[in-house]
Amino acid sequence: MAITTVLRLAFLLILLSSTVSELCNPQDKKVLLQIKKDLNNPYLLASWNPDTDCCDWYTVSCDLKTHRIISLTIFDSPVYTNFSAQIPPSVGLLPYLETLAFHKLPNLTGPLQPAIAKLTNLKSLRISNTNLSGPIPSFLSKLTNLMFLDLSFNNLTGSIPGSLSQLPNLFSLQLDRNHLTGSIPSSFGSLSNIAGIDLSHNNLTGPIPQSLGNLNSTTSLVLSRNKLEGDASVIFGPNKSFQIVDLSRNNLSFDLSKVEFSTSLTSLDLNHNKVYGNLPQGLTALNLQYLNVSYNRLCGQIPVGGKLQSFDIYEYFHNKCLCGSPLPKCT
Repeated sequence: MAITTVLRLAFLLILLSSTVSELCNPQDKKVLLQIKKDLNNPYLLASWNPDTDCCDWYTVSCDLKTHRIISLTIFDSPVYTNFSAQIPPSVGLLPYLETLAFHKLPNLTGPLQPAIAKLTNLKSLRISNTNLSGPIPSFLSKLTNLMFLDLSFNNLTGSIPGSLSQLPNLFSLQLDRNHLTGSIPSSFGSLSNIAGIDLSHNNLTGPIPQSLGNLNSTTSLVLSRNKLEGDASVIFGPNKSFQIVDLSRNNLSFDLSKVEFSTSLTSLDLNHNKVYGNLPQGLTALNLQYLNVSYNRLCGQIPVGGKLQSFDIYEYFHNKCLCGSPLPKCT
């Protein structure tokens, strides 16, 4: 009797094991194995064994109910330094994918794969710290569920497509540290849900679009190290939502004396521009964690109060005639 019970339990365990091994969708597994092949069978994907459940494979996640592949994240590792390939077109054959990431892969080359346009369920796309080249394709505007787009630290060229503003759910946009040229699309002012925009370390030119003054839910705007020019005062105002504004190392020129600031602002970097006028008294009312207005054309006494005297001299120096603590006294 005991032997019979043991045999039944063993048989049940075999059935359960068989069931578990079949959770992975066969088509998804086939696609993943093709991706592995297209990536030249890197050691990082050694767990991608056709005899095992693909839901258990490294860098892959499955939906708990449907068991379809919803996440593919391939990051660099110490044993992955010789990896060399392009983004496989087969990634477009994972229709339920919500997260796709290729990160810190210096030998990942080629353009942004057009097959990505098929991934209409994608919520997060991160291809960063690679040698990806070519333009930012307009087909990204088809990914209307996209919330996070990170194409930073690549070799992308050309202009920023204004069609990115057609992404209604976009929450974070990072295009920094590329070789992008042209102007900031004025259509970006219609990104109603965007919380963070980083276009820094590019070669963008022209003025900051007046439409960016319409951004009501954006908390972080980083446009530093470009060649932007003209008036940036549209970014500021008592009703703005910005907490972090970094416009440093551009050619911006405007009268800071006339600018009003929102009390939400905690970090302001304007260094290395052509900003003139006085520091407004309104800065004393802010809970600033960081401030840098050095290398501009500011004049007059630094207002006393708030956090302004807590910053180092280097955050104020190299201006036309700015004075007062922490700089030398006004004469």
